[in-house]
Amino acid sequence: MAKTIRGKAKAKNGLVDVKLLMKHPMETGLRKDKDGNPIEAHFIQTVEATANGNTVFSAQFNTSVSKDPYLAFSFSGADKGDVLNIAWIDNKGETDSADVAIK
Repeated sequence: MAKTIRGKAKAKNGLVDVKLLMKHPMETGLRKDKDGNPIEAHFIQTVEATANGNTVFSAQFNTSVSKDPYLAFSFSGADKGDVLNIAWIDNKGETDSADVAIK
């Protein structure tokens, strides 16, 4: 897949606030197309964020998460100039990752 992750990370008062948008269809496998054929399930299963070699955020998704998920979270242990790596894996084995500079 093409790059699907956009994000911002801003350090303030010892915390880093992160906002992410991940472009993904997040199909449940329960919907049908216009011809009545089932649409195959296709959704992000795991999301992980690391900074300075430490996991700072980890999540398990399922079919209940909507299309193009938005995440916001905060963590400590990083400063301005560090890099936050975000990665996801979906149920079809597709992956994507992005580096977000902490400002």
